[in-house]
Amino acid sequence: MNTKSALRIEYRKRRDALTEDQIADWSIEISNRCLSLNLWEYSLYHLFITAEKNKEVDTSYLLSVLQGKDKQPVVPKMVDDHELEHCLLTDQTTLKLNRWGIPEPLSGISISPQLIEVVFVPLLALDQEGHRVGYGKGYYDRFLGECPKSTLKVGLSFFDPISKIEDIDTNDIALDYAITPEKVYSF
Repeated sequence: MNTKSALRIEYRKRRDALTEDQIADWSIEISNRCLSLNLWEYSLYHLFITAEKNKEVDTSYLLSVLQGKDKQPVVPKMVDDHELEHCLLTDQTTLKLNRWGIPEPLSGISISPQLIEVVFVPLLALDQEGHRVGYGKGYYDRFLGECPKSTLKVGLSFFDPISKIEDIDTNDIALDYAITPEKVYSF
């Protein structure tokens, strides 16, 4: 078993052990820590919508921050087994759970990855160099590869980074920042 696979198993167990109160409290802390970053002059912010069953960072708090700052949130929609479409999230956007239980827009204004300025990235684990372990399907690695190099990539994690993920490959795109309930990491 490679390092990423082992980390996926370990961090899913750690995440699954979190209580609803911990998830809510830590998600608020992560959202508040995002306010300290120098990234609020942009317009288009890509944000994953939390799948509650996955016990992920609750991004609804961060979405409220984006809306309060009059930013334009963009959310992903899976269009096949390998690609994401990116839709502007408006008051008229209808969300529905997809086959994996992830909320996504039924339709909307499609936004090119080339226009996205900041991406809040889901992850299971990360290391001190900004490399991340995602869910293993490669959606975000492909998506981030389509974004301009200047796009800021901000990982959201309940857990601090480990020292090093050993099996990074050429398709893996490192984060610029990671936010945990305790700290902001810059890479």
